[in-house]
Amino acid sequence: MLHNLSLAIVLLPLIGGLIAGLFGKRIGIRGAHWVTIIPVGLSFFLSVLLAKFVIIDGQSYNGVIYTWAVSGSFHFDVGFLIDNLTALMMLIVTFVSFMVHIYSVGYMQGDKGYQRFFSYISVFTFAMLMLVTANNFLQLFFGWEGVGLVSYLLIGFWYNREAANFGSLKAFLVNRVGDFGFILAISGILNYFGTVDYAQVFAQVPALAKAHTMISIFPGAQWSVITVICILLFIGAMGKSAQMPLHVWLPESMEGPTPISALIHAATMVTAGVFMVARMSPIFAFSQTALSMVLVIGAAGALFTGLVAIVQTDIKRVVAYSTLSQLGYMIAALGASAYSAGIFHLMTHACFKALLFLSAGSVIIAMHHDQDMRNMGNLKKYMPITYVCFLIGALALAAIPPFSGFYSKDAIIEAIHAATVPGAKFAYVCVLLGSFVTALYIFRAFFYTFHTKERMDEKLRSELKESSWVVCLPLILLAIPSVIIGALLVKPMLFSQHTILSKAVFMLPGQDVLKKIAIDFHGAFAMTLHSIKTLPFWFAVSGIFVAWLSYIALPQLPSILTKRFAWIYQILQDKYGFDDFNQLVFVRGCQRLAKACYLVGDKKILDHGLVNGSGRLVVWASAIGRKLQTGYLYHYAFAMIIGLLAILIWLVF
Repeated sequence: MLHNLSLAIVLLPLIGGLIAGLFGKRIGIRGAHWVTIIPVGLSFFLSVLLAKFVIIDGQSYNGVIYTWAVSGSFHFDVGFLIDNLTALMMLIVTFVSFMVHIYSVGYMQGDKGYQRFFSYISVFTFAMLMLVTANNFLQLFFGWEGVGLVSYLLIGFWYNREAANFGSLKAFLVNRVGDFGFILAISGILNYFGTVDYAQVFAQVPALAKAHTMISIFPGAQWSVITVICILLFIGAMGKSAQMPLHVWLPESMEGPTPISALIHAATMVTAGVFMVARMSPIFAFSQTALSMVLVIGAAGALFTGLVAIVQTDIKRVVAYSTLSQLGYMIAALGASAYSAGIFHLMTHACFKALLFLSAGSVIIAMHHDQDMRNMGNLKKYMPITYVCFLIGALALAAIPPFSGFYSKDAIIEAIHAATVPGAKFAYVCVLLGSFVTALYIFRAFFYTFHTKERMDEKLRSELKESSWVVCLPLILLAIPSVIIGALLVKPMLFSQHTILSKAVFMLPGQDVLKKIAIDFHGAFAMTLHSIKTLPFWFAVSGIFVAWLSYIALPQLPSILTKRFAWIYQILQDKYGFDDFNQLVFVRGCQRLAKACYLVGDKKILDHGLVNGSGRLVVWASAIGRKLQTGYLYHYAFAMIIGLLAILIWLVF
């Protein structure tokens, strides 16, 4: 039953995407969206059914669908692992994708690439479903590369724009850096475990860890094989989930259409790394070094990428940097071994982040595709539905109770506070300050867009109106879980005796930090009451207050602070110099290396050496031959005598 159900969920978006892509001109615009929306919608409803069988009824499935290749003792299969983690991820991916498909009908109206767009997002959904259902590393890598490839096509969807081409290429190249680490990790797993099947690998990990198997990477330095594999896996996750310093591609993905920004940032590509680390918990549990690295990098990203969002003026980029920050929270939770909290935040984040992106898209439609908040203001007067939906998303992102983001984010902060992994104290400071920063940047965008004075021109003001129902309907449907899903699921996800993910993730004794904090939390209401006396709540409230003070009460304050702290403002505007560093070291470095190869290798060695040199050699040899051929008989006789003497000397001696 689960086998057939899973196969249908995965293949339906692929079938719809192929029909829209191959026969788009024949079926027309209406046909293109119906042939993709219906299969994705069916996948969502089947995912709900599958979640009921798996999470409520306790069923599971781990089996081979197809044997792709056999080489000696190695089997490379296509198979499904359907457990509670997979069921949750399938539910999230198909729900958000379904909402994005519906929303795209209104947003992409009139675009000449309409059919192509719907084909891409359906195939994108298929690739992500292949990733989350995989029961082996090879299939995981197939889905991993699939979402990377289709994201390149979607970010560069408007290929006639230079910025879109640059953004898609940047995303593709930066992800290849992470993928290199991922490939090395899979190679190491195949070498040390002799298989790429999850179950077989996970069963052998304790023995390998107990044997203290070491590997020498640099002369004189010995590393645990488990630690090396975990770090390489995490490098792959850093690329996909945009962790510092491999985060630079994510803001550039805003060059694609807003619906795909929502899909990438909320439920698909960027969550792949978080899912992968959670799935690999049976390996990460045996490396405290790797867990510490995951925790520190995630927490640092949560704070420092959030700070950059404060100085952004593009509404989509504010939400994009908020994704970077929230991914940092998820990754930090995994490093603290609070896997359930990390996945719970992934779930709530998928709802409110999709809501924020699609609300921003609604604003952009009304503004005739102007994304600069400096040209907006007082839009609540013209767009009441978008206004309320954006506010709900902002409150959820800022982790204000009882909105969904509060329960997952607060659990992460408390879990990191209780963690004993090296670097936990630094991580706690980062995620705590991040609560203030998150509330500040999202309510800065909210007040700047919807409450401040109108800054658009008169012609645009006269045309402002609420978006069509096909745009507003997904906003309303996403707003509902953004309000209630946290309170409904906090106990079964985090604090019940047998949590939803208790059998899907693995921790060693003493690593389960959620058990430590469960003493204070007995459900949604208890958690809400407890938050009033904790720092994260008051940091978030302070962030909202500072945003209100800066953009409503004292609108001149931001310009004063910008001048007073110009050097800090410039650092944030430069995004800590990551782009400049990459431009200087990698882009210009490669250009200089290519120029050196051209001047030395191409011009001097190939052109002057081999090509021209071979010609000169022939000329030189011909000149010598010409001088030897004098035409005088005694010259030839003398040469014969010399040759004869040489032969005699060689024979005698």
